[in-house]
Amino acid sequence: MSNQEQFSAHSSLALIESMINKAQNRYSENGTLYLLWGWIIFICSLGQYALLSYTSMGANTGLIWMITLVALGYQFYYLKQKEKKETVKTYTDEMIGYVWMVFGISMGVVSFVSLKLGGWQLMYALILLLYGMPTFLTGAIMRFAPLKIGGIVCWVLSVLAVYISSKEIILLLLPAVISAWIIPGYILRAKFKNSFNGK
Repeated sequence: MSNQEQFSAHSSLALIESMINKAQNRYSENGTLYLLWGWIIFICSLGQYALLSYTSMGANTGLIWMITLVALGYQFYYLKQKEKKETVKTYTDEMIGYVWMVFGISMGVVSFVSLKLGGWQLMYALILLLYGMPTFLTGAIMRFAPLKIGGIVCWVLSVLAVYISSKEIILLLLPAVISAWIIPGYILRAKFKNSFNGK
């Protein structure tokens, strides 16, 4: 192999690696969406548990989850703004986007079916199972261990949910979102700030 060919091969590998790194950085951004959804789910879960424990609202306590519609609206706006700034969309971006799209659809279907047929205990076990899937897959694609660990924690909590039949099952969402989204979100934000500042 000539020097020129060697240089071309090294350049190509460097370019591919650079593109992968940029794709990972672009998706991970500053952890905004992980933190948004982590804290929204945390607040709604704790709020519903408090309402069930200290008020007589009954089934109406579920109305607190309407807050997620505000978060969803913000997410659409945020992603649109982000899309305008991006010049290239990589295969990695696309794959991660599809992973979370499938998660969103699955969450909707599971919530509907569980409420109709299986009740709260089954619904929370399945929701925790679903939380783990896109979190772990995104961590694997991004090669980011905190997300993979968060996914595993969600799966463990899903199994634990089978043994809790009281309203305390709602509280399982707290460690789930802390480990899967909030902690990784803050780590991603710190990494983003470091790379942005050239550290």
